[in-house]
Amino acid sequence: MDYAGNPNSVFAEAIVRKSVLVLTALLLAGAPGLVLAHNCPNEMKAIDAKLSTKPALSPDDSAKVARLRADGEAYHKAGKHDEAMKSLLEAKKILGI
Repeated sequence: MDYAGNPNSVFAEAIVRKSVLVLTALLLAGAPGLVLAHNCPNEMKAIDAKLSTKPALSPDDSAKVARLRADGEAYHKAGKHDEAMKSLLEAKKILGI
């Protein structure tokens, strides 16, 4: 570009470029959380599908899976996706999935 007529345009272009870079970095930093957030429902569906087959669980394990599944959904709805995934993955482990 020819900046001879307006030297301020160099400064403005630099600000725009830096802003785009910062915005891109922020979006990429938040992407993993979004992926996990959207995976919670899939984990709940997998647990529900396994429970529908009436797996052979002890009463204690059955109660624990039900509690972990409910906790996972509550955490998901509250936006606490790390906690949700922790609960849901523990339930899946008990179920053998």
